[in-house]
Amino acid sequence: MNRRVDTLLRTALGTVQGSALKPVTVLPAIVRRRLAGAPIQIDGNVLDPDLQLLLRIERLLPSTMKSSVPAARANLLAMSHLVAGHPRELQRVTELTVRGADGQLGARLYVPRSAGRGLLVFFHGGGWVLGDLESHDAYCRDLAEEAGIRILSVEYRLAPEAEAPVAAEDAIAAFSWAVEHAEDLGVDPALVGVGGDSAGGNLSAVVAQQCVLRGLPAPALQVLIYPAVDLVGRRPSRDLFGAGFFLTEDDINWYRDHYVPDPAARSDPMVSPIFGKDLSGLAPAIVATAGFDPLRDEGNEYASLLADAGVEVTHICEPGMVHGYANILAIGGETRAAQLRIAQHIRSVLNPG
Repeated sequence: MNRRVDTLLRTALGTVQGSALKPVTVLPAIVRRRLAGAPIQIDGNVLDPDLQLLLRIERLLPSTMKSSVPAARANLLAMSHLVAGHPRELQRVTELTVRGADGQLGARLYVPRSAGRGLLVFFHGGGWVLGDLESHDAYCRDLAEEAGIRILSVEYRLAPEAEAPVAAEDAIAAFSWAVEHAEDLGVDPALVGVGGDSAGGNLSAVVAQQCVLRGLPAPALQVLIYPAVDLVGRRPSRDLFGAGFFLTEDDINWYRDHYVPDPAARSDPMVSPIFGKDLSGLAPAIVATAGFDPLRDEGNEYASLLADAGVEVTHICEPGMVHGYANILAIGGETRAAQLRIAQHIRSVLNPG
């Protein structure tokens, strides 16, 4: 039976293209659930059946083993197109450059049709090694539209060409540039936030801390979407979900070793913001974590540490989601609802009108 289902899925998918998931996503919900298989329940959480089906599809695709950095980058871009659905049409999308720690960085400004005066400086995920403006284009478009704000997506320098803390310094410089040029970007400098997913969440947490420590203008909001905040410690979720749920234990170690090859540097708050000595006075935070994510526990812990330090925290824990769910725009359902919750909370802070 499993082989027959896999054959049907391969036939439905055809080649890996931006619309390749459509033949599967248009199936009735009851059919998708049957194709996904028996429900997966771990640690009291039940995996969303549409994501379970997507995991099954992933196993049918060409190997995603990270044989080399260029191959891994190409694979992430291909996968991002596979799950992106149909990118939103906005009022304007503009290519520009922003200040990095050492020279200029590529960036992209997303302006929705009904934009308020808020801006989110966005740093993409990809383990500080993968990802670019294109890999997160569909999500930035969607987030801009749903939150009603401008998004400035920044292409910070990647490892191994640029090891830590280069990406963090680029992120700090780019955020500071955005505040300085807020009026040019059409936004209120008091409504400039910072955010990102996974490694981008890490960089956003670092920006929020370092702006306070360095006496720089602080973000109005920090949006940490399933962030990697501890490159030293290990928590139960790493063992529970380190295989079979998109982000694996091998992935985590591969990213870490490229970004911070020196183990002694991994406890620096510029790399692992969970080790920040004083978290008080930081920007209000939206922390989104996923029940089937190996990074779940460190994200949950960081949200608690922020709250204990007096930071206003909105913690969105999505029990049926996996790492990367924010970018999976093609399947709808509960994943879509989770994406919209993030956008709505951002809107409430950065587009209060």
